[in-house]
Amino acid sequence: MVQLVVVGGIGLLAGVLSGLFGIGGGIVIVPLLILLVGFTTTQAAGTSLAALLLPVGALGALEYWRGGYVDLGLAVVLAFGLLLGAYLGARLGISLPAEVVRRRGASGDRRDSVHLLRVARRAQPRIGCRTQ
Repeated sequence: MVQLVVVGGIGLLAGVLSGLFGIGGGIVIVPLLILLVGFTTTQAAGTSLAALLLPVGALGALEYWRGGYVDLGLAVVLAFGLLLGAYLGARLGISLPAEVVRRRGASGDRRDSVHLLRVARRAQPRIGCRTQ
């Protein structure tokens, strides 16, 4: 029961961050499943991908669409890239030794977090984005 509550909380946190910043799986869910639930890196990545299938982002995307913030053409291109990338990444992740995946993921998460903070500070509206 405790594990269900913890995993539900991880999902809620990832959902809020995904809705706010477009992040979730690799930055929030995978590390927390490893740290709080005791999953291996491969188990955490597989479980995260399974949870993030299409329906999860639908309501958040709908709200951004209603606000005029979705470029549907580019979203489709991104979706195809994500589809192919997730497949290739999963194949690679399963084939590598668990220790290699764990070390690379942990160092990448720290670097990605710092990068996201830097980018957020410098962020300027881009062409085609609506501002209020």
